[in-house]
Amino acid sequence: VQLQASGGGLVQPGESLRLSCVASRFTLDNTVGWFRQAPGKEREGVSCMEKTDSTTYYIDDTKGRFTMSRDKAKSTVYLQMNSLKPEDTAIYFCATIKGAYCSGDPHFVYRWGQGTLVTVSS
Repeated sequence: VQLQASGGGLVQPGESLRLSCVASRFTLDNTVGWFRQAPGKEREGVSCMEKTDSTTYYIDDTKGRFTMSRDKAKSTVYLQMNSLKPEDTAIYFCATIKGAYCSGDPHFVYRWGQGTLVTVSS
């Protein structure tokens, strides 16, 4: 039972990436979040989608640039990241959240996925 994130890479400022998070051996119909951890910084919640009605939340810095989506049939969630900035550079993790409601607090994570590195640099 695991979550696997992929899709990271090296891009220039202003470019886009789409991250994927695939669940193996379980159906990813939980409340799910994307987190990131930049060098020397604490891990922070970036986006979250609730299991009940797919209400989605974003931190202010990513609103209008990042879009989270879900494909239940594929047990996969995505994070489309547009207009990337150098400050978006981080390891990105997907995670299932305890309970039905979103939280950007890592302490409410039930299961972490492996991270994928996003580097935004010219």
